[in-house]
Amino acid sequence: MSDLLSTFAFAFSVTGPIFVILVLGIVLARAGLINDAFVDVGTRLVFNVTLPSLLFISISKTNLSETANFALIGYALAGTVAVYLLLELLARRLVRPAEERGVVVQGAFRSNMGIVGLAYCANAYGEVGLAAASIYLGFVTILLNVLSVVTLNRSLNKHRSVPGTLAAIARNPLILGILLALPVAWAQIELPAVLLKTGEYFAQMTLPLALLCTGASLSLAALRHEPRNAVLAGAGKLVLVPVLMTTVAWLIGFRGMDLGILFLMTSSPTAAASYVMARAMGGNAGLAANIIAFTTLASMLVTSLGIVLLHGQGLM
Repeated sequence: MSDLLSTFAFAFSVTGPIFVILVLGIVLARAGLINDAFVDVGTRLVFNVTLPSLLFISISKTNLSETANFALIGYALAGTVAVYLLLELLARRLVRPAEERGVVVQGAFRSNMGIVGLAYCANAYGEVGLAAASIYLGFVTILLNVLSVVTLNRSLNKHRSVPGTLAAIARNPLILGILLALPVAWAQIELPAVLLKTGEYFAQMTLPLALLCTGASLSLAALRHEPRNAVLAGAGKLVLVPVLMTTVAWLIGFRGMDLGILFLMTSSPTAAASYVMARAMGGNAGLAANIIAFTTLASMLVTSLGIVLLHGQGLM
C-alpha cells in the first residue's frame, strides 16, 4: 500500500502544480485580474524572451556528452513520422468533413512540449531532466512544424511551402535559443555571472507565466461545440500517440529518464501554435481551439495515470 501511495504522490508532484496554475489562470481571468491584453502580451513575452532564455540557460549549463541521448532523439523523430502516417490513415476513415482532417491530425500529434512538456519533465527529473527535454524539444519541434504544414496542405488543398516553413522555423526564437546554447555546452564555456543570473531570472518566469496565460485563454464553453472531431483528436493525442511511442520505446530498450521524457513530452496536450497555423491556413480554427482546451484539461488526468503505471513498474 505504501508503494502505491508513493507512486500516486510522485504522479501528483509532476502534474499537480501544473494543474493548479492552469486553474488559477482560469480563476484570475474570470475575476478580471487577467484579461486578453495580459494574455497576448504575456504569451509574446514567453515565446520571444523568457522561454528562449530558459532553453539557452538549461542547455548551456549541460554536459551534452552525458545528457543528450541522440538514440532517443532519433527514435522520437522516426516514431513521430510513423505516428503521423497512421493518424492520416485513421483520419481518412473517421473524420468528416474532409477539410477538418488536417486540423484533427495536427491536434493529435503536435504536443505543447515547450510549456507543459518541459514543466512535466522539470517536475519529474529536475534540472537534468529539463536540459535533456530541451534538447529533445529542439529537434522534434522542427519536424512537428513541417508535418503540420503537410497535413493542413493536404486537407485544405493549400500550397504553403515547406521551404517557407523551414525559413520561418530558422527565425523561431526557441530554435535560436537552442542553437546558440549548443556550442556553449559543447565547449563547456562558463558564462559570466551577470549574464547567467539575468538569464535565470527570465527562465524562472517562463513556466508560471506561460501556464497562467494558457489557463486564462481556455474556453470551457467552446468544448460544447463540434465535440466529435475534438474528442477524436484528443484520443489520438492523449492515448494513441503516447501509448504507441512509449510502448515501442520500452520494447526496444529505453528505460528510466529517457522513457519518462518520451512519455511526458508525447502525452502533453496539443500545442497552442496549432490554432495559429490552422487559422492562418484557412482551417477550422474553432475546432483547433476546442482540441487545445480539451487536451489541456484531460492531459492532467491521463498523464497522471501514465506516470502511475510507469513509475509503479520502475520504468521511469
